[in-house]
Amino acid sequence: MNAPDLLNQSAADMAAAVRAGLTTATALTHASLDRISATQPRVNAFTAVTVKRALQTAADLDARLANGDTTVQELPLLGVPFAVKNLFDVAGLTTLAGSKIERGKSVAAADAPLVARLHAAGAVLVGALNMDEYAYGFTTENSHEGATHNPHDLTRIAGGSSGGSAAAVAAGQVPLSLGSDTNGSIRVPASLCGTFGLKPTYGRLPRNGTYPFVASLDHLGGFARSALDLALMYDALQGYDSRDSGCVARRAEPTASELALGLNGMRIATLGGYFHDQAGPEARTAVARVAQALGAQQVVELPEVARARAAAFIIANSEGGSLHLPDLRSRAADFEPLSRDRFLAGTLLPAAWVHNAQRMRRWFALRAAELFQDFDVLLAPATPCVAPTIGTEWLHINAQRLPARASMGLLSQPISCIGLPVCAVPVWGCDPALPHLPLAVQIIAAPWREDRVLRVAHHLHMTGAASAPVASLG
Repeated sequence: MNAPDLLNQSAADMAAAVRAGLTTATALTHASLDRISATQPRVNAFTAVTVKRALQTAADLDARLANGDTTVQELPLLGVPFAVKNLFDVAGLTTLAGSKIERGKSVAAADAPLVARLHAAGAVLVGALNMDEYAYGFTTENSHEGATHNPHDLTRIAGGSSGGSAAAVAAGQVPLSLGSDTNGSIRVPASLCGTFGLKPTYGRLPRNGTYPFVASLDHLGGFARSALDLALMYDALQGYDSRDSGCVARRAEPTASELALGLNGMRIATLGGYFHDQAGPEARTAVARVAQALGAQQVVELPEVARARAAAFIIANSEGGSLHLPDLRSRAADFEPLSRDRFLAGTLLPAAWVHNAQRMRRWFALRAAELFQDFDVLLAPATPCVAPTIGTEWLHINAQRLPARASMGLLSQPISCIGLPVCAVPVWGCDPALPHLPLAVQIIAAPWREDRVLRVAHHLHMTGAASAPVASLG
């Protein structure tokens, strides 16, 4: 198989092909760069393409293979192209975080730890990806860089704030990408673009070397077109880093080797109540299909989910507003209007509200922990609907008229608030009027049980209940 065709396959297949001498890291890198060049004008996923670095990295890998370096054969992501949300530091690039304000800053002196870890695993960085300004949004309709378009329907949003990260994988530009998730910024674009997305447990992966949004809610994770690829990437990313005060000193717990266990002994239930009432009919269909594929018949409820979401809003607004207060005072006109106004509102929140929001967050986490005494995995829709068209102001969900940009996170925010590990798995054809559009289901587990969410996601992929095909862009 030639490199352009191989680019549509899994990262695992790409690495195996390089390892076997069927292709080279350089050929794969050229294929990725060529596809970016051909599709970027329509998708607008990238804000920078690191051509020189990518080709040099690939050439170095090929040289090591040619010279008989046995250690390079063992690299799990050998020659696999990847890209990162532009809030990750990349040596030689300015870390934009989707903003105008950061453009004049110095370039990063070194890669963020997670970028460096993928590089050490043999992956080849090809660029930085579009996002909502300062990660505050669910649509990646960035007024500074332009909107990222959904590869499966270019008139529609890619989701956010990691919209470029999901779109690049869905468009086949790269098989892997890194993003961040504060209130749903991995799961929402994974749902709308039809990729697998992993938000690990809060504190699992170090965040130093990335531009923060809300320190007490920020997670880093990734996108791929299979659960196996997600597991390979996640395993390469694990490891404690004392420079991030939120990173937990916990040993690495490999997941790729656990995928073959499947559903063995797994107790699975569907979250009802709020997660049913706030989901449109297509989202309910997606969950029903996944539940049937998993043999999950029980429906359970988490109490006070709406209040947990309100708590997440208050915490995010308050911490985000505080972080950006100096620029809000001196450069307010350089913010996108919507993010500026939300950050300003956050600076005005009473301290008592923030205190009560944190108390609510703790209470809600305890209620979730009680559920996990009886179940290993919980199912919920990732978004209330399929991707709306770019510029949509309002959603209509079950006779409710809701603001579109905020409400795409309606079902993801409560889970982010308590830091649980989640894998978004894409399901297709749930909206009869829009069968070409995907919608994801959240596979949720107790803290530190990424192995469980990935095992379930892998089972769904292998049985055909979930899939992430490369978009046909004509």
